[in-house]
Amino acid sequence: MAIQVEPASKNVTVNGVRLHYLDWGNEGAQPLLLLHGFTGHARSWDAFSRALAGSYHVLALDQRGHGDSAWTETYGTEAMVADVDAFVRELGLTRFVLLGLSMGGRNALNYAAMHPQEVERLVIVDIGPEIDASGATRIATGVRANDVFESKEEAFAQARRANERPPEEHHRYRIYHNLMQMPDGKWTWKYDKALRSGDPAQNRRPAIPSEHQWANWASIRCPILLLRGELSDVLSTGVAARMVRDNANTKLVIIPDSGHSIPLDRPDAFEAAVRQWLGA
Repeated sequence: MAIQVEPASKNVTVNGVRLHYLDWGNEGAQPLLLLHGFTGHARSWDAFSRALAGSYHVLALDQRGHGDSAWTETYGTEAMVADVDAFVRELGLTRFVLLGLSMGGRNALNYAAMHPQEVERLVIVDIGPEIDASGATRIATGVRANDVFESKEEAFAQARRANERPPEEHHRYRIYHNLMQMPDGKWTWKYDKALRSGDPAQNRRPAIPSEHQWANWASIRCPILLLRGELSDVLSTGVAARMVRDNANTKLVIIPDSGHSIPLDRPDAFEAAVRQWLGA
């Protein structure tokens, strides 16, 4: 089997937007498509992708406006779900495993509801049809914080002050790969400035009302793994409980001592939970 030590960096244009993705090889295996969160990028999955690449054809997508994908004028759940649909069709993926964190998890659950014939299993990481208000406020405040840095290390130090739970080098790796250098030599985040401006007219998400997302969630018929960080301020215990009640195909697993970003905070526990459920 062709498993890449490092992923192949590829691009595809769908819906008029150039999307970048990482292909970890092993093309004869079942596809596993990974969707990152709002401040994330495809390389934030690298450790997990290496661990699963022997069992799956792992594909990590930079969603529009993030990572090395193009910026655009339109964002939101509706546009990103359409991108996933076009990406899947462009690559000819069928009966694949879909895994999404936060924003990517919301995109994943809506895609799975709309395309039941394509998704064989679904992993949703710390997100639901409704977001806890405290988590939404924290994220909005965080993305409006200083976003120009003298060095990569300065950017990491700011992120570390906000969250000291992740393994340090794992955290630094994620931050470094989320930065781009500006003409004056300083550094800023790769994801679109419009998404971190705080301007509702620019940051259009989600486009799908929560009641429609609840209906979509209840309609999903494939097996679902729902992961919640024990300390999450985004996926409340009440919403997680309702998700289990509304869809009997759901298995809920709580990751101890983790906040919202489980793959960042507790990468080993995250990998173990997903691997065990997949039987990988």
